[in-house]
Amino acid sequence: MSKEITSRQQDYSQWYNDLVLKGELADYSAVRGCMVIKPYGFALWENMRDVLDRKFKDTGHVNAYFPLLVPKSLFEAEEKNAEGFAKECAVVTHYRLKTDPEKHGKLMVDPEARLEEELIIRPTSEAIIWNTYKGWIQSYRDLPLLINQWANVMRWEMRTRLFLRTAEFLWQEGHTAHATSEEAVAETVQMLDVYADFVEKYMALPVIKGVKTESERFAGAVDTYCIEALMQDGKALQAGTSHFLGQNFAKAFDVKYSDKNNKLDYVWATSWGVSTRLIGALVMAHSDDDGLILPPKIAPLQVVIVPIYKGDEQRGMIKEVMNPVVKMLKELGISVKYDDSDNSRPGWKFAEYEKKGVPVRIAVGARDLENNVVEVARRDTKEKMSVSMEGISYYIKTLLDEIQLNMFEKARIYRDEHITKVNTWNEFVNTLETKAGFVSAHWDGTAETEAAIKEKTKATIRCIPLNNEQESGKCILTGNPSTQRVLFAQAY
Repeated sequence: MSKEITSRQQDYSQWYNDLVLKGELADYSAVRGCMVIKPYGFALWENMRDVLDRKFKDTGHVNAYFPLLVPKSLFEAEEKNAEGFAKECAVVTHYRLKTDPEKHGKLMVDPEARLEEELIIRPTSEAIIWNTYKGWIQSYRDLPLLINQWANVMRWEMRTRLFLRTAEFLWQEGHTAHATSEEAVAETVQMLDVYADFVEKYMALPVIKGVKTESERFAGAVDTYCIEALMQDGKALQAGTSHFLGQNFAKAFDVKYSDKNNKLDYVWATSWGVSTRLIGALVMAHSDDDGLILPPKIAPLQVVIVPIYKGDEQRGMIKEVMNPVVKMLKELGISVKYDDSDNSRPGWKFAEYEKKGVPVRIAVGARDLENNVVEVARRDTKEKMSVSMEGISYYIKTLLDEIQLNMFEKARIYRDEHITKVNTWNEFVNTLETKAGFVSAHWDGTAETEAAIKEKTKATIRCIPLNNEQESGKCILTGNPSTQRVLFAQAY
């Protein structure tokens, strides 16, 4: 275990922070609750963003950009949405500063520069977008309107943690308008499937698709669909949400369309989003006490080659042999770094790339060249293999695919082993205390019982799984009848 990284068993929260900082994903900033995403972390986000962006465009969506600032009157238009985010809003009230003569030239807000209307720094963009859509939609010919935005948002969080919960974060938010309820629901489910496919196939993280309870829905939504993942400490993390908004925002902003019979009706809406929180999920789901473990499909660097040499002659000889390998790997679409820098010893480099979660490390020395082999180390299992130089590039490509699958399978097994069915309150509490993970239990369907369970145990209903089987039972807390199990967990 790296001395720089706290062990998971000792302090899981500090372990996570150590990985983010020592793995050079992010750093703290001078702005309260905000983070600096470092180049390595941003490269990871770019890889995730690029895959998602392709998936959005493959499903017919286009990108646009809307203002950061939302007039307060627009923000208030959809009451449930405004109420849901009101406590997290940062508000712009003035547009100018001036020198304070009584404080030696320091700046102060100019009282004469107060805005006529206060502006909200977007915590989400429904208000500004639906006000805009009013001018874009008149007829059924304008539908469906399928738009996505890559942006930053601000939610004034009191307790923050790098990537998982910061005042400002990066995300994408899709906002679509449809002619019918059925089309909008189909869009909502389709985008949930896009998220699930991405998280499972690229992040190697299994998810459960489900619907949120009424109390856990997005403010202003008719239904909120979600994907829930399980972290290594047994806590759940919401990895993405897709919302069926009904006609709530269309009515709030008077967005109507005329159908083929020239009849006016309000459009039907969806919104959906994932954020840089996914990086936090990635860190917590896969990593170990030696550092990050990143899935090959989205790792900023998939392969690093470290030559081990004495003197410039060996250095040059190894580089000459390995240059064609580097070229071939790049031609196969693999990101690779050849690190022959002489400011650090090979052992230090090994530890550094291990800490950063690079999936495959190749070490090669003069004796290896004589034997026409290299040493290949995989980050996920820490196995080391002596591999022939013949066909090494294709071997590495296959190995990266194997690592991707192995990471998913390991996380899936852990998740499945931590879904526990319980039938009584004592079993429920005992499972949360001794095993954690998802707890599958009956609930009577009332918000009062849901709130009481949360207050007693800090466990929330993460979702009602989409593939749920109907099953008669009794609520674990009240004993009242129930028709299906739901998934509870303590969560981030």
